[in-house]
Parts: sequence; C-alpha cells; structure tokens
Amino acid sequence: MSTREEKQKVVCVSGGAGYIASWVVKLLLQRGYTVKATMRDPNDPKKTEHLLALEGAKERLQLFKGDLLEEGSFDSVVNGCIGVFHTASPVLLSVADPQLWYVLSKILAEKAAWESAKENEIDLVTINPGIVIGPLLQPTVNLSVEVILNFVNGAQTFPNECYCFADVRDVANAHVLAFENPSACGRYCVVGEVIHCHDALKILQNLYPTLHLPDKCEDDKPFASKYEYSREKAEALGVDFTPLEISLRDTIESFREKGFISV
Repeated sequence: MSTREEKQKVVCVSGGAGYIASWVVKLLLQRGYTVKATMRDPNDPKKTEHLLALEGAKERLQLFKGDLLEEGSFDSVVNGCIGVFHTASPVLLSVADPQLWYVLSKILAEKAAWESAKENEIDLVTINPGIVIGPLLQPTVNLSVEVILNFVNGAQTFPNECYCFADVRDVANAHVLAFENPSACGRYCVVGEVIHCHDALKILQNLYPTLHLPDKCEDDKPFASKYEYSREKAEALGVDFTPLEISLRDTIESFREKGFISV
C-alpha cells in the first residue's frame, strides 16, 4: 500500500478500549485501516493490552488520550481521518443504576449528534443495538454481558421481561459496513433476536447443564409478550446475524477463558 493510500484509510475510534469498540478496531485492522483509538488513559494496560495484541496493531494502531468531558481533546486525533467511529459515552457510573444512566447518555448523545450533523452538514449514520453479548476482547466485564454473568453467578430469580439481543461481532460489523457503504443513511437497529429471559435461560441450560441458573420468575404475572422488530434494514446493509445460541455459547466460553466462571 502506498503512503497516499495509507493516509486515505486513517480512521478514529473513540472509547477504543470498550466492548463494542474493541471489536470495531479489530475489524478495521483486518480490513487494512490505520486506526487511531482514543481512551481516557492509554497508559492503563487493562485498556490497551488486548488492543495491542490484535493482528495488524503493531503496524496500524495508534493509541491516544481522549476525554469527552474535556473540550477539544479530540481535535488533533480526528484531524486527517476519513471517518470517526464514535462509541465512547460521557457518563459517570458511580450512581445507583449505572445501566439506566448509560442508556440515557447514549440517547442524549445521539440526539446531540444528529443536531450537530444537521448544523455542520456532516454525513452521520447511527447504529442502535439491543443488549450486546458475545465474546469479550477486553479483560473486564461490561454492563451488557454482566446481565448474563449475573444469572450464572447465583441470581435467584429472572426478570419477567423480554431481551433484544445483539451479537457484538454483528454490531461491530454493522459499524464498518455503514461506514464503507456510501448509500448507508439514518439509524440502523441491530437486534438479532427478541426473546423472553426464561427462554434465553433455557437455551443456556441446554448448552451447559451444570450451570446453576435461576428457574423462578421474579413475579407471578404471565410472561411478558415479545415485541415486534425488523432486521430488514440491517440485513440490507450486509449484516449476517449470528444465531442467539451461538452468541450465548460464545459469551459463556469467553467468561470461562477469562476466569470469570468455571463450567
């Protein structure tokens, strides 16, 4: 690849050490991009070692300090990039319900992004996944896969609700496909399957009979009904959804590989 071609394939991934972002970085490196990944502390090995171990990282991965709460801290990083994958979210998790506030931060961030894109004539596409599960690249447990880990680690009951699951590999792929497809536009909801928690646990129990999973619902009401969703727009983008059974299996195997559980 020539120097000019290399410059044309430089992209930025904010919050690069995160669950989805790490997979985005992995896919981008596999596709030959030079990736500028930002994080609050690029000197923290827990944030960087799994990224530096990726194929192509030695040649084409650059790590930068970037804090969304510091105005202007991303200006020099995105300079010269042909695209930005903005996965970081400015939320402090020292609150009673971090999942709720994280979701709210994403909603508000997207709203602000669309307003800014309109004002500044920026080409923007957003990827909106459900509860993201699947194998972890990073060494720590994030909020979405913690839903599964809590069931495995001794939860006594399961909630009477339906989950909209998405495989992290599909979500990362959707980001890259949306960037590379010039006709991509608007919002893409990336949800592989909507399933009641009870039925998801049954799949896990069949895969891993020795797991001690909750078999009692938290209330005595009829099970919540599954809601409708469409995969059509994401599939038109090129997303080939991973079957839920594989996503759940790979999540458990990843937990085991990283020492979070023993099965």
